Amino acid sequence: MAKKVMTIVKLQIPAGQANPAPPVGPALGQHGLQIQDFCTKFNDATRDRMGDIVPVEITVYEDRTFDFITKTPPASALLKKHLKLKKGSQKPLTDKVASITQKELEEIAAIKLPDLNTNDVKQAAKIIAGTARQMGVEIKD
Repeated sequence: MAKKVMTIVKLQIPAGQANPAPPVGPALGQHGLQIQDFCTKFNDATRDRMGDIVPVEITVYEDRTFDFITKTPPASALLKKHLKLKKGSQKPLTDKVASITQKELEEIAAIKLPDLNTNDVKQAAKIIAGTARQMGVEIKD
């Protein structure tokens, strides 16, 4: 018999660095989960991606057990890492902080592909390009 799902919690946590402090503790504690148990399993699962922000979807069951799925880092985080930026532009339309080529966009899109609603790298690159423009990153052909 399948377990009954109580709720789904979505968090973004630095890879390999989950701890009971906010945001993890309060988000999971209110559902009666063993917080340290989750932190240990998450850190083990993401140890190879240190330095990345990892979105995680935690499915909480009525018997206080849980499963979780890790996703690819947000497009903005991948762009910042690739371009070595601290943050995006305050005024993305006028102040450009960096530039990126179509080939580089496709490389980032290939990483992000599993979590996008397309299977085509060219289409995925357009989605990433939209995020890049919002961050004040110029797109070069």
